[in-house]
Amino acid sequence: MTAKQISVFLENKPGQLTEFAKLLEQHGINMHALCVADAKDFGILRIIVDDSYKTACVLKEADYVFSITPVLAVEMPDKPGSLARILDLLAENEINLEYTYAFTSRKEGYAYMILRVTDNERAIEVLGENGVKLICQHDMGGIFCQ
Repeated sequence: MTAKQISVFLENKPGQLTEFAKLLEQHGINMHALCVADAKDFGILRIIVDDSYKTACVLKEADYVFSITPVLAVEMPDKPGSLARILDLLAENEINLEYTYAFTSRKEGYAYMILRVTDNERAIEVLGENGVKLICQHDMGGIFCQ
């Protein structure tokens, strides 16, 4: 129950993200989640898209440097303490969180996070046993339409 995150290396200069977004638009690829981390000379764009295989083909053809990483997508109540509960579960089970970022939906009352952890299988087990809803990539598009 993971989602495929595509990490793309972009040169850190004006217009690079615009060019990338237009490439996805030209190919009818929809982004569900996005995070940008920057460094001096380049940035790492992390995205979850509706069709990771098509996106990989498009990026390869356009000579982008990218990788695909399995990550977890979780749904939680949109209220204080929800994220802390999930982080506590991971920490108590010695599962390291490498990074996280949020994404939005139209589903009222819930918040959504992408989690990159050191042990996806163990995290899936621990979170599932404790009632945390994990969202597979196939189902991510549906939460944007409700």
